[in-house]
Amino acid sequence: MIYKIQTQWPLDAVKAQLAEKAKQFGFGILGSYEFKKILTEKGFAIEKDITVYELCNPAGAQEALISMPDISVYLPCRLSLYEENGVTTLATIGIEDMLQAVDVGEEFKKHMGEIFNNIRALMNAW
Repeated sequence: MIYKIQTQWPLDAVKAQLAEKAKQFGFGILGSYEFKKILTEKGFAIEKDITVYELCNPAGAQEALISMPDISVYLPCRLSLYEENGVTTLATIGIEDMLQAVDVGEEFKKHMGEIFNNIRALMNAW
């Protein structure tokens, strides 16, 4: 259910380039959550620097929401960045797996597959 890849690029470099590369694949960044910072401030420190970015492809979101309002629970698309064993990891929800769990038409699955392909391409841009 989770799609992830690893890259030798340093985590800070991927973070610094994410917004610009996301635009190349039709996404904007709506926000981000730095979990290490957030949890530390609340008294629940973690060691890993984990940041989750909210990605939006407005045209894709519009079509998805018109076709299936319930898909809103999965929006915006999320991309997680962290280091694992000294290697930068990028992870997201496996959209294709998620679509198998809901009753949607083939055209909708195709559309969401295209969005997921763009997220995968973004993730593999490093």
